[in-house]
Amino acid sequence: MNRNLKLVVNNTFSKKEKKYFFEKSELKIILDLYAKMVSEGSWKDYGLTISSKQVGFSVFKNAAENAMYKICKNFKPFSKNLKYLITDSKDKVLKNSNSLQNLLKNTNWKKLQK
Repeated sequence: MNRNLKLVVNNTFSKKEKKYFFEKSELKIILDLYAKMVSEGSWKDYGLTISSKQVGFSVFKNAAENAMYKICKNFKPFSKNLKYLITDSKDKVLKNSNSLQNLLKNTNWKKLQK
């Protein structure tokens, strides 16, 4: 039996601790979009990249290819409009906003693919 296991109750972050990930509400918005695009057959797979500067949700048409898009959250943006980004496979910024919901809602994914 492994005696190094611990039960963690009320696993909360103190305000001083940095959280380098999407918040629960942000992740729900992204995963709802992902589910819609998978059901349409546009997206097939996803991946996450996490650093102290940015977290990214990459989407793939095929698992063997490069990511088509990456939905990014910058933790230290130079401008408030650069907090959330959509980039292509070469990290070129396609769209940006200070609101994730507005960014994803106002993106025409069919036009971005061209």
